[in-house]
Amino acid sequence: MDVAIYQEDGVESGETATLDATVFDIEPNDHVLWLDVKRIQAHQRQGTSKTKERSEVRGSGRKLYRQKGTGNARVGDAQSPIRRGGGRAHGARPRDYTHDLNQKEKKLARRSALSYKAAADRVWVLEDFSFDRPSTRDLVDILDLFDLADDDVLLATTEVERALYRSAGNLSNVNVQEVNSINTVDILDADALLLQKGAVEWLNTVLTTAPTVELAA
Repeated sequence: MDVAIYQEDGVESGETATLDATVFDIEPNDHVLWLDVKRIQAHQRQGTSKTKERSEVRGSGRKLYRQKGTGNARVGDAQSPIRRGGGRAHGARPRDYTHDLNQKEKKLARRSALSYKAAADRVWVLEDFSFDRPSTRDLVDILDLFDLADDDVLLATTEVERALYRSAGNLSNVNVQEVNSINTVDILDADALLLQKGAVEWLNTVLTTAPTVELAA
């Protein structure tokens, strides 16, 4: 699938880029997409929540008063979870939420996400460009040329472009990343993908190396 390559001024350069069909035109695997999104979001959880249980709160373990003859309900010690100041029953403990997928599944998830965007005609290819200095205005002008000023945009660069990254610092709807660091969530969260020519070549090269994964229903 060949698409036009655009210049910074929004005009077609006269060249085309090939979106490999095995990357941008596959039957998306929704289950693998879900697994990869769950993996990425789980890795963002700190897992540091902690509450004190009855063995950890301050206080004596002595029974508050005798079992019978007081007219009151039976009680245990002051650390009981049903008493004010007592420990928390089944309280949160630090844990590791992370889990992993194999490389084939991770690549399949990204190919599935890219295929969804390509099928919706939400992928544009730009010439490799960079800014001499950070300029939010210049980046907004580029988005306006593609009528994407109000959309969530993922701009994938070929190499590290610090001036571009800083230009997007004040734009909450623009995510600028080097192509080798984008993940499935980045692609799905974006309404539109702006890919530099070198980024497309990287995706075509790296993501085609993994065969399609067939998972049991």
